[in-house]
Amino acid sequence: MGLAILVILVYMFTMLGTRPDYVLPRRAIKVAAMVLIACSVGYSSVVFQTITNNRILTPSIMGFESVYILFQSFIVFLYGDATFQVIQSQENFVFSVLLMFGFALILYFTMFRKENVNVYFLLLVGLILGSIFGSMTSFMQMIIDPNEFSVIQKSLFASFNNINTELLGISAITLIISLLIGSRLLHNLDVLSLGKEHAINLGVNYQRLVQVSLLIIAVQVSISTALVGPITFLGILIANLSYEFIPSYKHRHTILGASLMGILLIIGGQYLVEHVFNMGTTISILINFVGGLYFIILLLKSRKI
Repeated sequence: MGLAILVILVYMFTMLGTRPDYVLPRRAIKVAAMVLIACSVGYSSVVFQTITNNRILTPSIMGFESVYILFQSFIVFLYGDATFQVIQSQENFVFSVLLMFGFALILYFTMFRKENVNVYFLLLVGLILGSIFGSMTSFMQMIIDPNEFSVIQKSLFASFNNINTELLGISAITLIISLLIGSRLLHNLDVLSLGKEHAINLGVNYQRLVQVSLLIIAVQVSISTALVGPITFLGILIANLSYEFIPSYKHRHTILGASLMGILLIIGGQYLVEHVFNMGTTISILINFVGGLYFIILLLKSRKI
């Protein structure tokens, strides 16, 4: 906690220049968005790994972010550069959340209701879904006008220099509500971490727990992707770092740890992008590079077990 606060302070007050009254409010908006994203990704990744009973899968790998980007491309394909005159940012966010709800329910009824689904099968399904959605997105982007493509370009890559500030308020409110609802599930998730059969024998309503958890995850993925874009491997990185540094089975500890890890990585990474690499790269490249390597290491470890 103290380290996360230190990183925030360093980012906020380094190199303010001669106009701190201009710089600080804009950095505060960035920091607020980073904290929201860290909390949403931290909760969604830890809970998703609990209900899938593995430490490899995350909502991003299962195609949640790809669905969001596909929807953004589709509405621009329909309305062109007049998209945000027809659909306001808040309406777009609500429609996106509803669409993610639908995708979460499809996953629930087709995958998670089955008995003993193999983790590698889930991983393969996630990669295939991501590939299909990505191909559909690329197809629509190729046939739309280049000027219209610029409307959705900022949604394709994570960037904290293009934060959708119009969604910051509604995202914060939505995240707080989803976390309050999710906090009521933490005790059952603690039991579920013992295994599906043990949880059912101990009185946990497994099907309802998974269904509600997937809907909360869908909301939180929508929040993080709507604010800055997709960061595919952030979830797997911060969730597993939380397990390494916080040896606790209680989800209130591991989720808090993942959120703090997310704050450290995102704000620290943005500091490097701005003050070390001089905006020569993006935070998504840094995190996806490190997270991708870590993902491969986890896969190799799981094969040895």
